[in-house]
Amino acid sequence: MPNYHSARTVAIAPLALSLLLALGCNSKTAATPENFTQALNTYFLSHSDCLLPEAPRFPFETTDSVKTKQMDSLAQSQLLTRETEPAIHASRYTPTAIGARYAPRFCYGHREVAQIVSFTPPAQANGFVETKVTYSYTMKDVPVWAKGATVQAAFPAMAEATTKGGTAGQTLAQTMAGWQVPE
Repeated sequence: MPNYHSARTVAIAPLALSLLLALGCNSKTAATPENFTQALNTYFLSHSDCLLPEAPRFPFETTDSVKTKQMDSLAQSQLLTRETEPAIHASRYTPTAIGARYAPRFCYGHREVAQIVSFTPPAQANGFVETKVTYSYTMKDVPVWAKGATVQAAFPAMAEATTKGGTAGQTLAQTMAGWQVPE
């Protein structure tokens, strides 16, 4: 008489093992493109890209022609007012009521990962397991003023990012809660 009970056990054991392996591979700490995408998108929701990474103090004065062109584009978009000091050939910029919402850094949206292009094998560094991730992205929640031709001409890197997206790299650290951008 055949032992059907042991045959069923033999058939079920590989299924149970593969289920456990699959669940382990889907943990938040696994080095997967999905986990990296989630970690980066969570980070970017609270870390916008900005025109002026180092926030100037307003009123802001400049005699530099490149800075003047950039600030003038923000003035044309009604985010700044401009006063000139003819004696010293300087322009002074102050945020308008609308511009105060974006000043002093003038953030223009946040990145959203389109694809993980590559990543290094996770390795111990700085007290954590880390990986360097290369990703492509698009920009989300771009305000109307950042889409204007004058602002885009004055800030070509922003124009490229908001119209075509880009590719960038970021280090991620593995924590108990999953992958995160170290701060």
